[in-house]
Amino acid sequence: MFPVEFFIGLILIGVAAGFASGLLGVGGGFLMVPLQYYLLQHIGVENNLAMLISLATSLAIIIPTTLTGAYRHTRKMDNILHNGIRLGLFGVFGGLFGGFVASSLPSRSLEIIFGILLLFVCINNIYSINKEIQKPKISFNLLSTAIIGLVVGFLSGLLGIGGGVFLIAILTIFFGFPMIESIGTSSIFISLTAVGGLVSYIISGWGVNTFPFSVGYVSLINLIVICMFSVPVANFSAKLAHKMPEKKLKIIFSILVVYISFKMLGIFS
Repeated sequence: MFPVEFFIGLILIGVAAGFASGLLGVGGGFLMVPLQYYLLQHIGVENNLAMLISLATSLAIIIPTTLTGAYRHTRKMDNILHNGIRLGLFGVFGGLFGGFVASSLPSRSLEIIFGILLLFVCINNIYSINKEIQKPKISFNLLSTAIIGLVVGFLSGLLGIGGGVFLIAILTIFFGFPMIESIGTSSIFISLTAVGGLVSYIISGWGVNTFPFSVGYVSLINLIVICMFSVPVANFSAKLAHKMPEKKLKIIFSILVVYISFKMLGIFS
């Protein structure tokens, strides 16, 4: 039913997403969404359906992948659990709403939103690349946690990316979190927030999706194959993150984000 290159593509996506998830605490969704989208287009899936499958399946994959990285990070930093859970509980509700909104938007609109937001994140990250620890600009309290959790959760559900690329930038730039602490907190947040968006995609795609072996807009084939590789790779790369200098993590993070941003905006064909 599916060509061999489709499965090879899924394996490569799993490796890339798992590595990004564990090393950078971003869930890997900013890689999984566009890469699955292009792969599904390649095998003839219509654009809007390909985008919704990519968004929904990305969130389903993010949950076990980021839980693996989060577990590894909490073993090194016991102070991140409380902040990650508090942000994540608000993020669940934002993700639920974002997923429902995404199902009513055309695929090109989602591509442009995705690309612009990632570019904004990258610019902020490059600006702070030589600053090891920044002074907090905003107090990390219940109100700021609720606002950020809801907003980033909404973007997570809307774009199927877990929200880590945005949360890490917010925690480092506005709250003065060290990069490695932001990565660990983000891993916990993402594993919770992705649940809200996932539920909305399953409900909105129930009885609508014509892609084989799917639950709502979630492709079980993509989910199983990618997870087989993303989960073990995330475990390895999370350990690697604690051995790398913070500046190097920021550089890797920026390069990946700007490439995907340009790709989604159509700057790279």
